[in-house]
Amino acid sequence: MRRRTLLTLPLAAVPAATARLPLKLSVRVEPLFPGLTLDAQMRKVAEAGYQAFEFGDWRAQDSKQITALSKQLPLECACIVGNRGVNPIGMGLCNPAEREGFLAEIRASTEAAKRFETTRIVVLSGFKVPALSRQTQHDSIVEGLKRAHDIVAPHGVTMIVEVINTLAPIEPLNPKGNNHADYYLDRTPEAFQIVREVGSPFVKILYDIYHTQIMEGNVIETIRKNIAAIAHFHVGDVPGRHEPGTGEIHHPNVFRAIRDTGFKGFVAMEYVPSKDAMQTLKDVRRMVERL
Repeated sequence: MRRRTLLTLPLAAVPAATARLPLKLSVRVEPLFPGLTLDAQMRKVAEAGYQAFEFGDWRAQDSKQITALSKQLPLECACIVGNRGVNPIGMGLCNPAEREGFLAEIRASTEAAKRFETTRIVVLSGFKVPALSRQTQHDSIVEGLKRAHDIVAPHGVTMIVEVINTLAPIEPLNPKGNNHADYYLDRTPEAFQIVREVGSPFVKILYDIYHTQIMEGNVIETIRKNIAAIAHFHVGDVPGRHEPGTGEIHHPNVFRAIRDTGFKGFVAMEYVPSKDAMQTLKDVRRMVERL
C-alpha cells in the first residue's frame, strides 16, 4: 500500500496497534477474558489496539506457540509471574529459610522469560512470618533480591516487586480465595526503601494503582517522586477493581502524571470489567489518546 493511500484512509481502517499513544498499554488477560485460551485472549488484546499482554502461569503455556503468535499479531509479552503467587509457599522472600526455593524459582522464571521474550518477571513478597520480626523479614527480602540480582542481571531481566493491599475484604481478581490480608509488602515507602537497599537496576517496583489507592492514596505525588524505581503499572479502580471511570480514581490525571515523567514501561489493565470487556478497553484507550 502506498504511503499516500494509507494516510487518506479513515482512522478505523488503520490497524489500531500502529497508532501512536502517549503511554504503552498492556492487558493482564485473565480477568478481562476469563474462560478463553491464552491465544484467544491475545487476539482480543490486539483487536483492542493495545501493545502488550501479560498472564499468570507461564508453566501452563507453550512458549513457542505463544511467542510465534505474539510476533504475528504483533504484541509484546510485558511480563510473566516469577515466584508463582501472592503467597508462594516455599519460595517467598520474607523467610530466610525459603531463600533457596525462591532463588530456584527465579532461575526457572528467568529462563522462561527468555523463552517468552520478555524482560520482566513479577516477584511477590509472600505472606508475613509471625515468628519473625518485621525487620528480620525486611532484611530477608533485601538479601533475597540481592542474591536474585546475580541470576537475572546477566540476562537483562528485571524483577518487578509488587505492593499489594491488605485492607480490602475481598480480592476482586479471586473473590473465592484469600484476600491476602497477611501479605507482607503492602506499603510503598518500604517497597521503595527495599529497592534503594538492593541497589540494582534490575530490581524495581510494580506499582498497582488499585492496591496503593486503598492503602495510601496520594497516587500522583508518589508516582512523581519515585518514578525511577517503578518499572510497571497495574490499573484498576476503587472500589471493586473495575475499569477506570467506575470509582474514585481520576485516571486521566494519573495517566497524564505518568506520561509527564517520561515513563517508558507498560501501563497494564488489570481489572474485572463491569460491562463488555472490549468496550472498556476501547474506553481506556480513548482516555489515553486524549491526554
